[in-house]
Amino acid sequence: MACHRSTLLVAAKADAGSKMVTAVQEMGEEMTAWRVSMTGRCRAAARVAWCAGALAAGQATAGGLIAYEVGTADVGLASAGYGARAQDASTVFTNPAGMTRLEGTQVLAGGQALWGNTRFSASSGTSPGLGSDNGGYVVGSDGWFPGGGGFASYSVSPGLKLGFAVTGNFGAPLKYDNSWVGRYYVQEATLLGISLLPSIAYKVNDKLSLGASVNALYGIYTNQVAINNPAPRFGDGRLKLDDNTWGWGLNLGLLYEVDPGTRVGLTWNSQVDLDFAAPAKFSNLAPGLASLLASRGALNAELKVGIKVPQQAMASVFTEVNDRWALLGSIGWQQWSKFGQLQIGIDDTMNPLSLTKDLKFKDTWHLALGAQHRLSEPWLLNFGVAYDSAMQSGDVSPLLPVNSAWRFAVGGEQQLSKNAAWGIAAEYLYGGTLDTSLQGSAPVLVGGRGDVAGAYHNTGTIFVAVYHNWKF
Repeated sequence: MACHRSTLLVAAKADAGSKMVTAVQEMGEEMTAWRVSMTGRCRAAARVAWCAGALAAGQATAGGLIAYEVGTADVGLASAGYGARAQDASTVFTNPAGMTRLEGTQVLAGGQALWGNTRFSASSGTSPGLGSDNGGYVVGSDGWFPGGGGFASYSVSPGLKLGFAVTGNFGAPLKYDNSWVGRYYVQEATLLGISLLPSIAYKVNDKLSLGASVNALYGIYTNQVAINNPAPRFGDGRLKLDDNTWGWGLNLGLLYEVDPGTRVGLTWNSQVDLDFAAPAKFSNLAPGLASLLASRGALNAELKVGIKVPQQAMASVFTEVNDRWALLGSIGWQQWSKFGQLQIGIDDTMNPLSLTKDLKFKDTWHLALGAQHRLSEPWLLNFGVAYDSAMQSGDVSPLLPVNSAWRFAVGGEQQLSKNAAWGIAAEYLYGGTLDTSLQGSAPVLVGGRGDVAGAYHNTGTIFVAVYHNWKF
């Protein structure tokens, strides 16, 4: 699918080459007019959108760590028609080519809250020396986490659009109780990404539009694990890594309108490298362990964590059945096999050989189907269902308690006036039961991590989003 889409993009760009050059030459002249014509109301709306995006951050979702939920109408569609809907300013993010369908200047600000039912339950296979603390709700703060985004599109001319988006749809904030049974594998793990996306779209002809965005991704990384001191009187030690860095990527989009009521969207997002590097920060180590780590060059070692936000490809469709019903669908692929997450810690404090261990993942597929129903002139009903395949084979890591999942969503949107609309959307993501089985190389009583076995039962996440779209 990705190869076929790439061929379409290259061919389309070749046909549009000379027109795009002319359009770009006109851009500088048009930008002056843009700055003059921007009204106070538009600036205020843009500030609202920026604030919404600045508060956004990623959240773990089953099928991977890239969320489709960023506080927009797509929450109520379970992402069906993600790259083809192009009905408001959020298309700057989902498919920049869709901006050619928007009139004038449009700004959308969206916020959302999620609550994740992700709790571990230890089984009899867990080493008795690890205690009985199951870790609590591990996502965000007792299961709660905010999100959202801000999106803006501006018409330079009928066929040339500029846009900007700020949102966070990558990563996960996890925090277990400090004394939970898996503390020697992970206590806290935060991986978040906030994207700034300047965008451009050009309408080649009445049917074909092309778009592109630069993805400036600011990554935040924290990983903390307890260390099993061989001398129990010292209690647990701790190892912590934290770093922030920038990564850069490119998003490309194509929108083809088969007829006035049917359109197809193709999108490709490049891989983004987040090259985190931080010194190993140890605390509360028993003197003997500290000396042993120092003799092996590990006490002040710099650890490199090369996270690769995977490239992804998606094909989407939107078609109007009649004046009240429309059907939407999407199919996508994400390359999680190159993700590169690390598990840190010490397997055996009597013989510490390494501070890191690579975790393996596999690529995922996404399928979504949805519909829109015009209830009345001001009200539009959205609903959808989606499935994401698993990124982990068999047992899951406590660092990433996510895998395959189903999404079920519903939402409503009201047209307040010719230039304003608002909407509300809700989604339930069901991840099922996720088993975990970790085998330590040494028993807990002699400084090892021990064995951790159990499951995250009936995992699920509830999303609730509210958004507002302005036209100028």
